[in-house]
Amino acid sequence: MRKNSEAPQRFPTLAESDRRWRILHATFAVLTEQGYAGAKMTEIAARARVSLRELYALFGNKRGILAALVAERSALIRAPLTLPPVGTRAEFAAALTAFGTTALRELCEPSTTALNRLAAIERERSPEVAEALDQAGREALRAALTQQLAKMQAIGLLKAGDPAFMAGQYFSLLLGDLLFRLLLGTMAPPTPREIKRRAEAATEALLTLHGAAGDA
Repeated sequence: MRKNSEAPQRFPTLAESDRRWRILHATFAVLTEQGYAGAKMTEIAARARVSLRELYALFGNKRGILAALVAERSALIRAPLTLPPVGTRAEFAAALTAFGTTALRELCEPSTTALNRLAAIERERSPEVAEALDQAGREALRAALTQQLAKMQAIGLLKAGDPAFMAGQYFSLLLGDLLFRLLLGTMAPPTPREIKRRAEAATEALLTLHGAAGDA
């Protein structure tokens, strides 16, 4: 497999001196170079400068490291939804736009695209890669947004309806075919200006569709 030297390896909740950071950094490099099936725990341990025993003690197995790798990425995306309670449409719109901006920026990161491409390549041989990305990535994001939308319904900012369906609509409005085109390599990641524009448009569309009548 061709080396992916262009994708940055960002693990935002960890310091670079942290042992877990070294392991995740090494895992990302080995996975993108050798694929999931070809990645060896011994190689990861050597690059991370830890013993094989330490590696198994911390993560259990290769799938455990992959799950931690994906969790680090999804944690940053979900962070904007950890906000103080909102009480007005304007506050909710600002919170949702912040979430959409961060989610889109992180989902379009070269490192995220590299993980998605790895999952696509390894789908037949190693379906657990796609499963881990789906559960810790997309599904975790949708669950976080669904929970936030349900809270907005409870205080009267959104109409009654299925908040999970609304969350799915929001992501469709936000992403369109961007991730597919990035996966194919037919476009560059969107600029910060384009990311903000998309987040604002998706937020306004969702509130137009489901915002409570008469809310200011």
